[in-house]
Amino acid sequence: MAKKLSRSRIVVKLDTVFSKYIRLSNADKNGYCSCYTCGSKGYWKNDGMDAGHFMSRKHYSTRWDERNVKPQCKHCNMYRNGEQYKFSQVLGTELSEELFILSKKVVKYSNAELNSMAEYYKTLVKELEKAYI
Repeated sequence: MAKKLSRSRIVVKLDTVFSKYIRLSNADKNGYCSCYTCGSKGYWKNDGMDAGHFMSRKHYSTRWDERNVKPQCKHCNMYRNGEQYKFSQVLGTELSEELFILSKKVVKYSNAELNSMAEYYKTLVKELEKAYI
């Protein structure tokens, strides 16, 4: 019998596959992404590309919302704290406000729901990876 993962391990698993999905789904045919906030380019798998969040990952209601997460270079995402103002400008006022309001809602996903989301993104990543491997 397979050992059940702890909730924190399930979240890490989902975060990892979701990050891959965000970077891969926004990559060009050669596998390069543009930073959402500064425009610098990097290969989806390395070159310092992250999955940057407009509203912080601490908000589960928007943590895995594809509209809230875009490829960002490490410089913008980590060293410039996500460039939230620039991020909001690129998103536009309407979507920025919608994500802000949504982020304030309390969401409690079950472990089964988190696992289901992880499996969903794992399937999408496998399909996208075929183009770059």
